[in-house]
Amino acid sequence: MTDEMKVHILSTGVMECDYTWLLLKAGSTIADRNHKDQKPRWDDCPTHAVLVEHPEGRLLWDTGVPRDWETRWQPTGFQDFFPVKEDPTGPGYLDSALADLGLTPDDIDVLVLSHLHFDHAANTKLFNPERTRIVANADEIAGAFAIDGVFKGAHLVSDYDGVKIEAVSGDEEIWPGVSVIFTPGHTWGTMSLRVDLPNDGTKIFTSDAVYLGESYGPPAIGAGIVWDSVKWLESVEKLRGIADRTQAQLIFGHDPEQRKQLRLAPEGGYYS
Repeated sequence: MTDEMKVHILSTGVMECDYTWLLLKAGSTIADRNHKDQKPRWDDCPTHAVLVEHPEGRLLWDTGVPRDWETRWQPTGFQDFFPVKEDPTGPGYLDSALADLGLTPDDIDVLVLSHLHFDHAANTKLFNPERTRIVANADEIAGAFAIDGVFKGAHLVSDYDGVKIEAVSGDEEIWPGVSVIFTPGHTWGTMSLRVDLPNDGTKIFTSDAVYLGESYGPPAIGAGIVWDSVKWLESVEKLRGIADRTQAQLIFGHDPEQRKQLRLAPEGGYYS
């Protein structure tokens, strides 16, 4: 294993959606893919995972969208509101992104799930819990596993049912220089990831605690998919405080413009 930390941002599928889901503004309405040319703004909604190569092992943050999204999401209707762009020359899915680095799910020691929504936890069952430690926030686990039915909101139970997931609480260090930040509001137990790199600086991967740079503000702009708006705002300001103190770069959960500026794997990365 490496003597230094390396951080790779993996492309794990690019959805499209009506941006009313991501930014609540006066006069907005939500459209499906059959009406995306109407007034509401439709745009890319990229997903990513983060691979941290560390002296302690390999940690993966989130898993992106599934290859079988069209059929898997059919019971929920998500496939009409969040269709995944199918470009064979463009961004891939988690398995191909790992393969580009010469890896498979069996090479991951710890999988940390920011939360259990359909575009973050969809590929959890690619991982063997006997080989890979799977981690999520305790409040997220309690809420997600209490769902009675096929889905609730953006939680699709088949993504994670039967999976052994270890609970963490609050802000917690996973390995030296790698920690989770408790940022609830989007869901019961949404977490953000902090990685401290001596050379490339502190990186905070917000997941859906902050969708976009436009969401971050200031002032912060709320989203259409939020469990608790007050907790969401408190979490945004918590991240802002950490970023101000550490001069961290925030990598937002689904920002297509910021994505153009990131060093995406396999060509680029961030180093200690």
